[in-house]
Amino acid sequence: MGEHPTFRTAEAPLVLTSPRSDAPVDRATDAARRVVDALLRTDRANANLERVAEELDSIAAHLEEHAPEVADRLVDMWRGEGVTRHDPVTGPENAVAPPLVLEGLADGTVRGTVTLTLAYQGPPGCVHGGVSALLLDHTLGVANAWAGRAGMTAQLSTRYHRPTPLFEPLVVSGKLISVDGRKIRTVGDITTAAGELCVSVEGLFIDKAVPRPR
Repeated sequence: MGEHPTFRTAEAPLVLTSPRSDAPVDRATDAARRVVDALLRTDRANANLERVAEELDSIAAHLEEHAPEVADRLVDMWRGEGVTRHDPVTGPENAVAPPLVLEGLADGTVRGTVTLTLAYQGPPGCVHGGVSALLLDHTLGVANAWAGRAGMTAQLSTRYHRPTPLFEPLVVSGKLISVDGRKIRTVGDITTAAGELCVSVEGLFIDKAVPRPR
């Protein structure tokens, strides 16, 4: 873990997630997020969706034509120091990701603010519970790395205190609290910007890694 910054070795606050760039892939991914959001909000009777479908099919076919084999793409994704740009929570190259930007703080906490829209809806006007768990699972993993540890999720105990609202800033945080041999215990939560607790989580991680594709 020496190659990764930790709260003991780096000056905080420090952005721990891959930054968005002006590269074509990042701009294309931003556009894809806009398309998903717009499709969920559009007036289906008046948006000429036949033409939209034809254009999107053409774009998809073009991208598929230039896609390498999955095994080769995985090698490319995991090449380098391992700062991912493609995960479904913080990845600027992943249209599924909001994306959430996480900072490491001096006390070992990681924290980020994100506003979720209709693509992440569960109950009316509220975040899907599985999306909340996804955000927290990833945030806890980043918190482990910020503390100088890494591991695979073994258990995620999630408590939903109140509906988590869409369309307003949410604060997502996590912090490693103890290590016992290979067992890593980490906690986190999602609150509103006003501090109302929406979701809390306790995670158990095991110090084990999946080999990178080669």
